[in-house]
Amino acid sequence: MQNLSITESKKSISSAIADFKEITKMRLALSVVFSSVAGYLLGVDVVVWNTVVLLSLGGYFMVGASNAFNQIIERDLDSLMNRTKNRPIPSGRMSVQTAFIIASVFTLAGITILYLINPKTAMFGAISIFVYVSLYTPLKTKTPLSVFVGAIPGAIPFMLGWVAATNHFGIEPGTLFMIQFFWQFPHFWAIGWFLYEDYQRGGFFMLPTGERNKTTAVQILLYTGWTVITSLIPVFRVTGDFYITPVSAGIVLILGLFLLNYAFKLYRKRDDKTAKQLMLASVTYITLLQVIYVGDKFLREWI
Repeated sequence: MQNLSITESKKSISSAIADFKEITKMRLALSVVFSSVAGYLLGVDVVVWNTVVLLSLGGYFMVGASNAFNQIIERDLDSLMNRTKNRPIPSGRMSVQTAFIIASVFTLAGITILYLINPKTAMFGAISIFVYVSLYTPLKTKTPLSVFVGAIPGAIPFMLGWVAATNHFGIEPGTLFMIQFFWQFPHFWAIGWFLYEDYQRGGFFMLPTGERNKTTAVQILLYTGWTVITSLIPVFRVTGDFYITPVSAGIVLILGLFLLNYAFKLYRKRDDKTAKQLMLASVTYITLLQVIYVGDKFLREWI
């Protein structure tokens, strides 16, 4: 009996941890932390590891708070969709009160930690939470323009790192914001394409035309092109202290052609499989792009 009790206790703890990771979307939060740290490394002259830790924690809390509030607001709609009906709140494993406590604590912790870096970083973190929860979330069931609004908090983490490093907002973090802003569209429209039926069950409008048609595919292709173009702007040295060498620009161009290839495939085939491939390609693109940018900077300093 004692062994059974211990086993059940371990399962309960494991389940609670899994629910905590789900309500805060840990995987997404870690990707945001990666973007923030990349932005920090691009902007900093000397790496201060205490700041890296604070930025990572603050970024995680910021995203965790946004996602927890989002799941509280959308709990009834989540129960209608296959991909979300097993989330902690709609499944009944977590109460709204518990989720609200997590979201509130994460909000306070995130803004406080980012404030310890500098006030501007905390301000942008607070804006990100506000826009995601108060604007993007309610608009998702009303208009496809919600994706444009959601692209704002989605693009903040990359520039947040630069602001954390410099306590300054200018052309450099603005460029980082623009790159990740345009990237949001092919990424999330691809998701909206292959999850179209599920989003319909929840009443969400995620595609620009509301349909999986040629016009939507054209817009995905256009915004993919804008993503690649904005990613190459730093090579022209018009973005202040943020720039890349022609060699790195060539690598970025190859990476961009890789992404454009999947966007063209979706335009031609317009099926769920290709949309999923584009989504995965977009994740690969933004991750490698940030690695290339950071690598370019440090190689220039070492050579």
